[in-house]
Amino acid sequence: MDNRDAAPAAASDAQVLQLIVDTPTGVCIRTVPAALPLPEGVDQGTGAELATHQAAAMWGMPDFVFRSTIRKVSSGQREIGDRILLAGSRGASVQIKSREGEYKDEPGERSWLQSRGSKAARQAKGTVRNLRTKPAELENGRGRAITVRGEDYEWIAVVVLDHDRVPADTVIDCPVSGMPSIVLVRRDWDFLFNQLRSTTAVLDYLFRAAELPPVPLGDEPARYYELAAHDLDAEPGVLTDAVNELGGQRVSLPHLPQAPVGSSTDQAHLVTRVIFEDIATSGMHDGMTEANRLALMSELDALLPVSERANWGRFLLQMLDAVRKAPLDKCAWRWRRVVNASGSRQLILGTATRHDASVKATFMSYVLLRHHDLGQHTGLADETLTLAVLLTPLKDRIRPWDTSVMRTLGDNQLSREDVDRCRRFLDV
Repeated sequence: MDNRDAAPAAASDAQVLQLIVDTPTGVCIRTVPAALPLPEGVDQGTGAELATHQAAAMWGMPDFVFRSTIRKVSSGQREIGDRILLAGSRGASVQIKSREGEYKDEPGERSWLQSRGSKAARQAKGTVRNLRTKPAELENGRGRAITVRGEDYEWIAVVVLDHDRVPADTVIDCPVSGMPSIVLVRRDWDFLFNQLRSTTAVLDYLFRAAELPPVPLGDEPARYYELAAHDLDAEPGVLTDAVNELGGQRVSLPHLPQAPVGSSTDQAHLVTRVIFEDIATSGMHDGMTEANRLALMSELDALLPVSERANWGRFLLQMLDAVRKAPLDKCAWRWRRVVNASGSRQLILGTATRHDASVKATFMSYVLLRHHDLGQHTGLADETLTLAVLLTPLKDRIRPWDTSVMRTLGDNQLSREDVDRCRRFLDV
C-alpha cells in the first residue's frame, strides 16, 4: 500500500474513497463507493439500520442476516440486537448508531463517536449475553424464523456508525470483555460485503481485523488491502500427507482477494449466486428445518473460496455445455471436487444430462462412495464432511438448470458389500 487519497467528507451518500494499491500486475486505483443511500420515509436511525441490513443481504445473501426482535423481561421489554449475522459457527452482534441533529466542532464529534460507539459495543455484548441465557427465535432476511442459541456460536461485537462528517484520523476503540469487537463506518461495512460477496468471508475478516489495533474510522479499506497484500506474500499452507497422496492439482489462494469478487466481465461469478438462491428458495424434504438450510448454505459459503468463484462458475458452465451434447439415449456426467488441506472437508460439483430417478441414484451413490473413500484414506471418517451440488440443464427459458444438493457428515458405516455395489454401479 503506497498511498491513500480520500475525497473530502461531505454527505455520507457522496463520500468516495480512492486507494492506490500495488498488485502483482502493477499499481492500480481501487475506488471504494459511497455507502448505500438511506431509504426514504423512515427516520434516520431506522434508515441506517435498514441500509446496513440491505448491504449484507444484497451482497452476502439475506439468509445470513437477522432482524432484531423484542423479548419481554421482568422490567419490561428488551431489544435483541439491531442486526445479527450468522454463518457456520460464527456470529456477529451488530449495533448501528446514526448521527442526527446539529454538528459540533471536531472534539465534540469525536466525543459523540466514542460515546455512541462504546454504548453500542455494550449493547452488542448484551445481545450475546441474552442469547446465551435464553434462545430466541429470530427472523432472517427472507422472513424465515430460526431458533438461535447463543452458546452455539463464537461471537464478535460489531459497531456500525452512520456519520456524515467523521473528523480525520479519528480512532474509536470500544473493547468489551470476553469477546472481540470492531468499529466501522457504514461505507466500510458496505465495502467489505461488496468486495467479498460472502457473509462467511466478511465474518472471517472482522474476526481477523479485531485482533489488530484499531485504525482511524473510514480507513478499513486501506487495512483490507494491506492484509490482502500480506496474504499474497504468505507461504502456502501445508497439506497433510494423506491429501498429498490424493493427487490432483494443488491450489493456494489468498483469503482476501485484491480484485472485488464479481469484477470479471463475463459474469461467471453469478453462477454460484444462482446456486445459493436455488438452495435458499427450494422446498424442503420432510424433517429438514430452516436451521438445516442455513447450515448447508454456510458450509457451501465456506467451501467455495471467494477468489475462485468466477472460475468455478466458468467450470460449471463448461460442464453443463458438455453434458447437454450427449445423445438422447445417453446420460453424460462431469465432476470436479475440492478437498481442504486437512482432508476433513470436500466439495463435489457435478453436472448430468438430465434429472430423473436413475440420475438421482447415481448422484447419491457417487457422493457416498467419494465420502467413504476420503474418510478411509485420511483416517478422519468420523469428522469428514462432504457437500455435493449437481446441476442438470433445463430446456425451459425460465431457469437454466435444476440444482440438487447432498450433504453427509461422519462415518456412514458402509459395508464392504455396499462399497463394492457402488463401484460396480458407477463402474469406477
